Amino acid sequence: MRRCSKAVEKITSLNSTALEGRRNYPSRMTRVLLTAFKPYDRWQQNASWLAVVEFTKDKPATPDIVTRVYDVDFDLVRDQLAKDLAEDYDYALHVGQAPGSTRVQLEAFGVNIGGHSRQLPDEFAPLISGGPPAYQSELPLASLAGKLREAEIPAQVSYHAGTYLCNATMYLGHHLAATMGLKTKSTFVHLPLDTSQVMDQEEILPSLPAAQSAKALQIIVASLD
Repeated sequence: MRRCSKAVEKITSLNSTALEGRRNYPSRMTRVLLTAFKPYDRWQQNASWLAVVEFTKDKPATPDIVTRVYDVDFDLVRDQLAKDLAEDYDYALHVGQAPGSTRVQLEAFGVNIGGHSRQLPDEFAPLISGGPPAYQSELPLASLAGKLREAEIPAQVSYHAGTYLCNATMYLGHHLAATMGLKTKSTFVHLPLDTSQVMDQEEILPSLPAAQSAKALQIIVASLD
């Protein structure tokens, strides 16, 4: 995690003329980066990727959407995120699963701290040394949550994305956009587990079918176009 700042410094050295050319490209379609995560720990599937796969089965003609699936690893996510965001998307919608959550959560803040569940909180470290304490999403999250509830999808704005990779993706995405002068606006969307993930669990866990989670993503994306 302490190497995050080195990756940011490296990526900000990209040719500024090339980036400027992408920003000034005339009359082009809105571009959206949609990311999810691979399985981790005891979870043989990840609700975020299941939802994105379902989403692509009926992907809208507009906006232009690029999907990515990230490894559940701080260093790999940091590097891939920097590479992807260098394309200067209009929006980035990052998606992850939140075991135990009863609804779709639209994250408002990413904070400059990160650690693993096997670490003590005392051992957590800044994602970016000397970076801002937090970044706030510029997207109209309350309005988006309202649209999801109107579609009978449980949803709310959340003000704490945790201290693991979901929060790191949110924070680093904003930091890269700020330091590289990108136009990209973003948020992180936490999804409940997919129903298929809880069928064989000993504990009782809430879930949301991937089709419903995909519908939530469709509504959010449609609001960005």
